[in-house]
Amino acid sequence: MTETTRLTGPVAGRVAQTDWTALAAELDAHGNALTGPLITPAECRELIGLYDQPDRFRTTVDMARHRFGSGQYRYFTHDLPDLVRDLREAFYPRLLPIAHNWATKLGKAAPWPDTLTEWLEMCHEAGQAKSAQILLRYGPGDWNALHRDVFGDMLFPLQVVIGLDAPGTDFTGGEFLMTEQRPRAQTRGSATTLPQGHGLVFTTRDRPVATTRGWSNGPMRHGVSTVRSGRRHTLGLVFHDAA
Repeated sequence: MTETTRLTGPVAGRVAQTDWTALAAELDAHGNALTGPLITPAECRELIGLYDQPDRFRTTVDMARHRFGSGQYRYFTHDLPDLVRDLREAFYPRLLPIAHNWATKLGKAAPWPDTLTEWLEMCHEAGQAKSAQILLRYGPGDWNALHRDVFGDMLFPLQVVIGLDAPGTDFTGGEFLMTEQRPRAQTRGSATTLPQGHGLVFTTRDRPVATTRGWSNGPMRHGVSTVRSGRRHTLGLVFHDAA
């Protein structure tokens, strides 16, 4: 029996079980950090099954067509599945203190209110009213080019990707990649294998980096390495809506 099989109870309780002090420290150090188990294998399969229900989504993107890499992803409509909605709402208050801390270090504005509902209303008032929750599908040979996400001026600095397939069993390859452009130094990269049902919190665009003169802005990019076999599905949770 896997660890995720034993998950029970509301999603908020599962998200709370992650060691958030340790996760925040990992984010500060590397710009990404794994959570504990969030959803069961059965719940993962349910989410994967939604991919073949086009009415659930507002648009489909072919990555090769747009030179984003190879593979496909779909943006949910605002009528989100309960599990997706609950995960997003559970993560927001956990990520909010980290976002405020980063903004303070970089001397940036921190416009995010206490609730996700209030923040999304602000996004909509600014013209960002499209759902940005995403379900991704990769097959053999597919990959995602390194990039920084841009959805509009109303930006939350952290997002979450959740692995829906079992690495090494359902697929091989397909590691989550991040590169960091360090001040006056060479670019540094990392690769993370997403366990099924676990999340990876990562920076949307950049993170604060300590320097001898204080804090500097560290641009980061993310992508996915080539899937060598099988199929890889992930759920992307974004905490702002798109223009």
